[in-house]
Amino acid sequence: MHGKSSTSLALAAGALLAATLALPLSAGAHEDTVMVGGQPMYPSKDIVDNAVNSADHKTLVAAVKAAGLVDTLKGKGPYTVFAPTDSAFARLPAGTVDGLLKPESKGALTKVLTYHVVPGRYDFAALQREIVKQGGKARLTTASGGTLRFTMNGSRNIQVMDESGHTASISTYDVAQSNGVINVIDTVLTPQ
Repeated sequence: MHGKSSTSLALAAGALLAATLALPLSAGAHEDTVMVGGQPMYPSKDIVDNAVNSADHKTLVAAVKAAGLVDTLKGKGPYTVFAPTDSAFARLPAGTVDGLLKPESKGALTKVLTYHVVPGRYDFAALQREIVKQGGKARLTTASGGTLRFTMNGSRNIQVMDESGHTASISTYDVAQSNGVINVIDTVLTPQ
């Protein structure tokens, strides 16, 4: 009788597992979908298509459009974008953003924006590996040719330092994109 009950239990468990796997996932249940700016960021969408939906990145999206970088950031990649929030842009000196968005400032705007892009896919784990590999302070080259430095500040916090001496904290990590990853930062990084 013991063998028969084991077989029945195994069959029941198998049926329960099959039924569970057949249930559809709700839109919010996808474990790879991260919320940014009050909206879900879908790993199946590219960097631009996700960023335009974030209520916290309207300035960044306007700047990407003004610099003519939409097609680049919709490209194959992979790219890692360190995406400053609107509040990060608001902390810049008065008139800075308006000045950069003028057509005659397109070159300077492009340099600032591509300074926030690193070729490759650098989620938290990849950044942490680079920091350890490089002796506690990783250096990565940006798409503009500049350098960003990364250090750990606690067990789950990475800080980004630019060439001008500014430090940004990453507030949201690992926002997967079809062509890379976005890490949300709280400060606009500036190249020298």
